[in-house]
Amino acid sequence: MHPLGTYLRRARTARGMSVGEIARATRIPSTSIERIEAGQFDDLPGEVFARGFLRAYANSVGLHADEVLARYTASRRAVSIEPLPIATAVTRSAGPRFGVAIAFVLLLLLFTLALSVVLRPRGYDRPAELSERSLSSAVAISRA
Repeated sequence: MHPLGTYLRRARTARGMSVGEIARATRIPSTSIERIEAGQFDDLPGEVFARGFLRAYANSVGLHADEVLARYTASRRAVSIEPLPIATAVTRSAGPRFGVAIAFVLLLLLFTLALSVVLRPRGYDRPAELSERSLSSAVAISRA
């Protein structure tokens, strides 16, 4: 079994197509086609792109895309996979940030209370005996 890149190059040359023709037919950059034929799959943009490029390339040269993708998968299998080290979760104390949040909320409440006292309409909080309206009506009643 030939490497995948060689297999695809042979299929392309058997159809009499150049790299540029494949690039135009598949809309794959010529550099990516050259990398595919050289077997440099790690130099392609990503795994999803590599699979899409291979599918388009296979369809354009008349090969079964599923067979090409199966060959690609078989060639990409790693002999051994080394797991990544598991990072320990970093727990943060809720000390300073929690205190700042509480202080901010309290400051906001005090500001709102002060603003409501300053902007309260005047005259409506007086007793009825002292308000100007009741005084003017009391004077009018006494004149009558």
